[in-house]
Amino acid sequence: MPALSVRPITDEQHRAFVERQPWTSFLQTPAWGTVKTEWRSESIGWFAGSDSEPVGAALVLHRPVPKLRRWSLAYLPEGPVIDWAAADLSQWLEPMSAYLRSQGAFGVRMGPPVTTRRWDAAAVKQGLADPDVRRLTDVAPTHRDPVGNRVVSQLRELGWRSQAAEDGFGSGQPQYNFEVPLVRRSSDGATEALTEAEVLAGMNQLWRRNIKKADKAGVEVTTVGVRDGAEALRAAVERFHALYLETAERDRFTPRPVDYFHRMTEAMGAEDPDRISYWFGEHEGELVAATLMVRVGVHVWYSYGASSTAKRDVRGSNAVQWQMMRDALAAGADAYDLRGIAPTLDSDDHHVGLVQFKVGTGGEVVEYAGEWDLPLRRPLYAAFDLYMSRRG
Repeated sequence: MPALSVRPITDEQHRAFVERQPWTSFLQTPAWGTVKTEWRSESIGWFAGSDSEPVGAALVLHRPVPKLRRWSLAYLPEGPVIDWAAADLSQWLEPMSAYLRSQGAFGVRMGPPVTTRRWDAAAVKQGLADPDVRRLTDVAPTHRDPVGNRVVSQLRELGWRSQAAEDGFGSGQPQYNFEVPLVRRSSDGATEALTEAEVLAGMNQLWRRNIKKADKAGVEVTTVGVRDGAEALRAAVERFHALYLETAERDRFTPRPVDYFHRMTEAMGAEDPDRISYWFGEHEGELVAATLMVRVGVHVWYSYGASSTAKRDVRGSNAVQWQMMRDALAAGADAYDLRGIAPTLDSDDHHVGLVQFKVGTGGEVVEYAGEWDLPLRRPLYAAFDLYMSRRG
């Protein structure tokens, strides 16, 4: 391949690049820059020789330094989208770093969208049942990804610093996600879609029982998306957010304001009418569960969820999740992503409940390479690092 160069690209060029990929994280779409209004965003592309079409792309979010707004941390959440299987990653990363430095970046933080290890449901359940096992990493993985592990090794050699946190979350995106595979893969890489019956059979007995219980109780699941019109979609956001606030108060977390969801819905829906949708579970006319789903290519994410304190026995959340999986299957998705978990299997850890809930779907824990930093202007990077450590 000829030497690569990096330069800004338009939103149109970026969207066209995303559409050519099997899937890209929704955090690496041009629309996400519109959602994150507190950051300055730009799209950049990698070009080979005199080619006019980019061979790689990224959304960059610039976070300014307090009181030194000329300088910024350049952040590429779950990106960039480049050839991570390349033998020499410096050919891709060095022109990116040089460009970002010229734009006032004192450091770069990125999250390579490559996996390193996977643990299937059986391995996770075995770890949960063993009182001597405290962390997921104490259990032998069921799959190791040679590309992902080579990426990690190269990043260290190139001077990048791992930002991995003990709980898998850190200050950025989660390193450990829980995903339900919707296809089976053969040894030659070919895929075949699973059936609904196969996905359901992969769930544990409690999940299957709760889905049946919701159906018997008469829980009805509906969805609202961009194609239903602006008025219906705006009403769906308001309805979702009301239940989300109830959930936040009950579970003691800080909720995002409703304007955030309106902005996210408008930006992502304008980019692709099938990108974002809201799902509602009702029992006898009363809303008992609501979720937000995002889709890019063959990857589907369960992004946000909410549930009522009342009528928890009708299992509305299970009904909504199952219908979302069925819809993802019908849309040709490869994976249903339930997003982050902490890598704990310790029964005394309050995070373990989420692991137990998600493992019931029969999916797998997927370890990503995590987030990595490259200091470009060391004094400013060190000051920023100190500032962030004192904040958190």
